Amino acid sequence: MTDHDAHAASLRHALADELQRVGELHSPQWRRAVERVPRHLFVPEFFRWTDGPNGVTLWAPVSGDHDPDRWLELAYRDETWVTQLDRHITPHDVTEPVSGDPTSSSTLPGLVVRMLEYLAVADDTTVLEIGTGTGYSTALMCDRLGDGRITSIEVDPGVAANAAAALRRAGFAPNLVNGDGLDGVPGRAPYDRVIATCSVRKIPRAWLDQTRSGGRILVTVTGWLGGYGLAMLDMGDDGVAEGRFLPGTVSFMIARPQAPSPISDDQMSTAFKALTEATSRAAVVGPDIRQDWAGTFVTQLALPAAQVKTISIDGGPLITYYVDTATGSAASLTPEPGGGWTVRQSGRIRLWDDAESAVAIWRRAGSPEIDQFRIRTDGHEQRVWLDTDDGPVSWSLR
Repeated sequence: MTDHDAHAASLRHALADELQRVGELHSPQWRRAVERVPRHLFVPEFFRWTDGPNGVTLWAPVSGDHDPDRWLELAYRDETWVTQLDRHITPHDVTEPVSGDPTSSSTLPGLVVRMLEYLAVADDTTVLEIGTGTGYSTALMCDRLGDGRITSIEVDPGVAANAAAALRRAGFAPNLVNGDGLDGVPGRAPYDRVIATCSVRKIPRAWLDQTRSGGRILVTVTGWLGGYGLAMLDMGDDGVAEGRFLPGTVSFMIARPQAPSPISDDQMSTAFKALTEATSRAAVVGPDIRQDWAGTFVTQLALPAAQVKTISIDGGPLITYYVDTATGSAASLTPEPGGGWTVRQSGRIRLWDDAESAVAIWRRAGSPEIDQFRIRTDGHEQRVWLDTDDGPVSWSLR
């Protein structure tokens, strides 16, 4: 064993110790996987967040070529490392910090292991992974269950190719597919478990069809307002999956086909005009509700097709706009000098009335955290509900 290999092995052992200490890692089988799978092979280069001028977020490339010791130590930190920006920029493409939106990453190992333990696998469990990413989580599952029981699908061809190469270097050979993960991989179904490393607005019917009765689906449910909840659903004999949201603040990049199209200039112009002519009232709930993790989730349940923008016009106050591009309905919230907010609404759907109603229900129930919500889907209609003293209250996310 070379000094490099020995150092990497010691870092893996230290990572396993840390994950066990903080309560992310419990089973000896998953601990063995963490100690054996060389994460550094899956992140040969990555971006690290850094501050740019005027508070702009920049991404600095890190690789083993420039500072191998530092790179190796970072590779085994319990941190998420971004591996792609704007769907095409990789750390190999740049030499200095750059701006961009993360579009692929290696999720922090603690979250990966926590999710794998939620799956509650047995030695003969078959798993479909939606989103291969770097391949690190795929490798952990291969180590635990064997290559033949793991199928993983990745939508991005470049990301898929890099993951396949890294898995080969690490000695693993799962069934890998380059395609739309929302379609699953029917040719190898049914699966005992489906796990997604992307988030979805709506759980696809294909996943339900490909999950064995009594099987389990683990996925982060999201929306266009940035609310997230990690959901664990069990498949019934009737083809309906039902379950609950798990504790914690878990977020993943949204599946690309379900990502929103940006609000166009024409749509914003139409919303501006309609809101200018709309009557105003004092808002009961302000946009600062989105500073609360569960509050964001609840607001999103009420506004499943809305997007949000915060804009200052001609140097004026920052105004928060919610726009439902499907119906053209809109709401604006303007801060008042003495505190509070003024809301204006236009269109068929009174967006902020719906948001305030949902938040009021949530607050009357004691402002519960995400893990108090439940979810049910037949692949067509997806409902999330909260049990309250007045009975269950649900929202439909068709």
